[in-house]
Amino acid sequence: MKISVLTVSYNSSATISHTIESFLAQDHKEKEMIVIDGASQDGTVDIVRSFASDQITLISEADDGMYDGLNKGLERFTGDAVGVLNSDDSYHDSTALSRIADGLGKADIVHGHLDFVADHVTRKPVRRWRAEARPPRGFRTGWMPAHPTFYVRRAVAERVGAFDLSLKTASDYDWMLRAVELNDHSITAIDHVLIDMQQGGRSTTSLSAHLAHNWEAMRARRRWLGVGFIDYALIAKPARKLGQFVGVSHS
Repeated sequence: MKISVLTVSYNSSATISHTIESFLAQDHKEKEMIVIDGASQDGTVDIVRSFASDQITLISEADDGMYDGLNKGLERFTGDAVGVLNSDDSYHDSTALSRIADGLGKADIVHGHLDFVADHVTRKPVRRWRAEARPPRGFRTGWMPAHPTFYVRRAVAERVGAFDLSLKTASDYDWMLRAVELNDHSITAIDHVLIDMQQGGRSTTSLSAHLAHNWEAMRARRRWLGVGFIDYALIAKPARKLGQFVGVSHS
């Protein structure tokens, strides 16, 4: 099974080497990375080109943000399955893609554990997201997979379609909701840390960012699930994240 990895970058010179190195280190051989760069001005493009791997395709041009870049990747990937590796994230170890491929041999969609880390040198965890099996009412309960660990077969990606560019911070949530809730796709959780995510993503940087993300997620549930103006998941979704800090040492 060939797995396509979409990496959107913009002025990511401080982190993208870690991202690419973790991709090339994967023991799963059938893979490609498509780097969709938004015309960076800080040397990101030169760093990507320096790897000179035939498993990496670079596209660098102005775009309308991260989700526009992901849509370009969805139009171009050639694999049997596809997922996203952000330009400030990395695979936790060399087995991540092999585990994903194994999972996708049994289900249409997989997701797994994720560690939020302070940086990719010390890899000190500051939060831990542990994947849970989909509950009976899915996204209505506040449950969701960690998007950086979310991989789907090609047929799923083609059925779900493009990321919604009207959503500025929750289009990944909306995309996963459509994949999981609107179709009869099988989904399984992988009991392993797949991704190290550097703390500081744009939906996690401030209270206002949290509120904006959760309001957009609420809009997605109203649109696709027909929930009311306010629903249970509006409270349950952020409440679930409190458990991600339990047992994490901050010393």
